[in-house]
Amino acid sequence: MRLDHVSYAVARDSFASTVQWIGSALGAGFVDGGVHPRFGTRNFILPLSGGTYVEVVTTLDHPAADRAPFGQAVARRAAEGGGWLGWVVSVDDIAPVEARLGRTSAEGHRVRPDGFDLRWKQIGLLELLDDPQLPYFLQWLVPIEERPSADPRTSTTIHGVSIAGDAASIAEFLGEPADHPLEQIDVTWVEDEEPGLVSVEFATAHGPVTI
Repeated sequence: MRLDHVSYAVARDSFASTVQWIGSALGAGFVDGGVHPRFGTRNFILPLSGGTYVEVVTTLDHPAADRAPFGQAVARRAAEGGGWLGWVVSVDDIAPVEARLGRTSAEGHRVRPDGFDLRWKQIGLLELLDDPQLPYFLQWLVPIEERPSADPRTSTTIHGVSIAGDAASIAEFLGEPADHPLEQIDVTWVEDEEPGLVSVEFATAHGPVTI
């Protein structure tokens, strides 16, 4: 399995400053990703080298943010002061994950500022709400050249992620070995007061940066 992106959630009043701060740390500016009408959220994204990207996301003042699991997860993380919301794994076929979790995936979309309708399926947000160490899964429904990671704005890559949680539980959830659950990304298991994605290590032109 491969890491698709990492998500950083903040309150609406911290959205712009967080986008600027992370962009400055990683040496490139974010682009406006648009709104997620079904989830009550909006994001800015930074496409990185290596086929991944960083998402900074916040809620909209919209009822969908209270109803949709993704909106709920973003709102909860923002209420805690903001920070890494989670990590997202992309799969070519989401059907086996649906079978393992016993339910169908949800369809999502957002219209980019250029008018393109970016569409995907996702599953695992309910598990993330209950257990923040777990990732959620995504299957893109658009050609690879239209995906957020298709046009890197920087040579920066994600080198590794540090996760507080139980390696065996995450490995079982992913269906991958605990010692190397992701392709090309180092996963370090750490101790922390709360489970979840603790930090992300980036390899930049000016050396490693950890956020």
